[in-house]
Amino acid sequence: GLPTEFALQQNYPNPFNPLTTIAFSIPERVAVALHVYDILGREVVALVDDTLNPGEYKVQFDASTLSSGVYFYRLAAGGFVAVKRMSLVR
Repeated sequence: GLPTEFALQQNYPNPFNPLTTIAFSIPERVAVALHVYDILGREVVALVDDTLNPGEYKVQFDASTLSSGVYFYRLAAGGFVAVKRMSLVR
């Protein structure tokens, strides 16, 4: 069935190099923004910026152009906001 609540999963693998997968679920059609930030809070990439239908989603993040370190990814969907951290290890 469809998800009943908003959720943002921990990326896997983590630590990663250079690819990782970020999974999230949304229970209703809503505008979704999934962005990655560096440790200083600067936006690195917008992985999703779209209106999505209810469901489970998996997005691959390719960090091959980035340097090692801690990054954060933030999901904003409707009134739901969640942030998680991930580590890129070269």
